[in-house]
Amino acid sequence: MSAIKPQILAAISGALAAYLAEEEAPATMMTKAAAAGPPLNLWGLAARSQAMQLRLLMQRRSLR
Repeated sequence: MSAIKPQILAAISGALAAYLAEEEAPATMMTKAAAAGPPLNLWGLAARSQAMQLRLLMQRRSLR
């Protein structure tokens, strides 16, 4: 098998770098958009978590 020419290797690596940069662009946009939103309501999150936990416990008791 012959060695890959440097020009072809450079073209392949450039294409891969462009593809990876294009794949990462939406992910970085999503994190920026999430960070730009309003601050989290920790009391609301705690209340929803507790409600879900209570519902799970009630369901487990009713299945016995």
